[in-house]
Amino acid sequence: MRFSPLLVIALLLVLAACGGGPEGTATASKERAAPARPPGVTAPTHAPGATASTAPMPSAGTDQNARAESTTASEPQVDKETDAEVSQVSTFALDVDTASYGYARRTLAEGRWPEPAQVRPEEFVNAFRQDYAQPPDDGFTVHVDGARLRDDNTAVLRVGLQTRAADAAARRPANLTFVVDVSGSMAEPGRLDLVKQALHTLVDQLAPGDQVSIVSFSDEAALVASMTPLTARADLHAAIDRLAVEGSTNLEDGLVSGYREAQRAFRPAATNRVILLSDGLANTGSTAWQAILDRVKEYAGKRVTLLTVGVGRDYGDELMEQLADNGDGAAVYVSTVEEARKVFVEQLPANLELRARDAKAQVVFNPSVVQSYRLVGYENRALASEDFRDDAKDGGEVGPGHSVTALYAVRLRAGASGQLASATVRWQEPDTRRPAEASDSVAAADLSGALWKDSPSRLQVDVVAAAFALYMRDREAFGMDLPMLGEHAGRLASTTEDPAVAELASLIEKARTVG
Repeated sequence: MRFSPLLVIALLLVLAACGGGPEGTATASKERAAPARPPGVTAPTHAPGATASTAPMPSAGTDQNARAESTTASEPQVDKETDAEVSQVSTFALDVDTASYGYARRTLAEGRWPEPAQVRPEEFVNAFRQDYAQPPDDGFTVHVDGARLRDDNTAVLRVGLQTRAADAAARRPANLTFVVDVSGSMAEPGRLDLVKQALHTLVDQLAPGDQVSIVSFSDEAALVASMTPLTARADLHAAIDRLAVEGSTNLEDGLVSGYREAQRAFRPAATNRVILLSDGLANTGSTAWQAILDRVKEYAGKRVTLLTVGVGRDYGDELMEQLADNGDGAAVYVSTVEEARKVFVEQLPANLELRARDAKAQVVFNPSVVQSYRLVGYENRALASEDFRDDAKDGGEVGPGHSVTALYAVRLRAGASGQLASATVRWQEPDTRRPAEASDSVAAADLSGALWKDSPSRLQVDVVAAAFALYMRDREAFGMDLPMLGEHAGRLASTTEDPAVAELASLIEKARTVG
């Protein structure tokens, strides 16, 4: 993964500062073959380039060819308008993280905006329910649709990927190692007390074949409970009760100790996972993020996956997100009892297994229809086009019933017709590591007619969620401002009758008052 020097410096400063926080018209199709290339589309002369930009999409007169010529064949291009004649292919690793949206929800509730670097648009979109059809097997369905943004040639393209939901009763047993931050910063109300309450609830929800171990860390790590079967729930509840705040934050020692315990008790027939609960503010031991990430990636290669659960007002967002990416897992953030209940009671027990390892998506645009495109978000997940079928390159891990959505801001050629783009997802089956693919495509005619605000409701919600994130990060939101976004969110809250959309509307209104 690539990081700008400024981002690395900013992250190191944060780490050092802790003081002791289907709709749609396209029909999904599945193919075990390469993605169909639109008629007349040749292999790209440049793979997507790397430099991120927060500027709005430039006008049609912008000299994009000169800009594209500066990219190299190995550099992925993301969050930057790309001339489709220069590079027709966009590739990225899948990501099911939602922590960025959860933390933004917390900061806005406190009357402050999140820092721009903490806003990841794809995590805002993926925080919302989608209505994609599920596949009949353990792979993906691919759904591609879109709509015009305005009465011109600007449009939004949506690529939706969906796995089959789990049958909780039929899932394999789980070995869960909880790594709990008990450093001084966790004394803040809503941190360790919230974690302990969630763990008590989860222990009561797990199945008899599951096992749990608990590692705490402050100045150093301690094994609070070795791997214990759920038949001894009383012992686990007692271990949770013993968790108490003390000392500094040696996150590296906590994670390494947790992984060692998970590896010691590893069961080949079980799901083996480490779950880190922390504010992500390391200040003892190795606080250099790369040293910690390297250790996490090493254990991920041994079939022990990671879930990071962030808590606290002050939160090491970048580190927790990168730990999840390198640990073949996901990052979430919780700040209330209800959010913790949703993660630990509703989501975790049903989603312990994996449906796909190293999952990647690749979108091929037809330059005779598309003048330029821009992937919204996924900056940390961008890949070079040649990495798509290189199974040694890391992708994203996706669990049962998960949906992954990517939006592209697209500039169409006036009057163009035919296939607009094709999208392919490639993944490895979790146990056999056998690669598989599925594809879908969309035509320009599928975007004609009504504007996005008359498109399927879930597509509209995705547009509003992404635009809200873009506005908070870049002050640029598909040509919309906060009042307009609030109006759309309020309308959609009524249309969908979805409490999550109603909450989005309230967050946009809150942003207007504190921005």
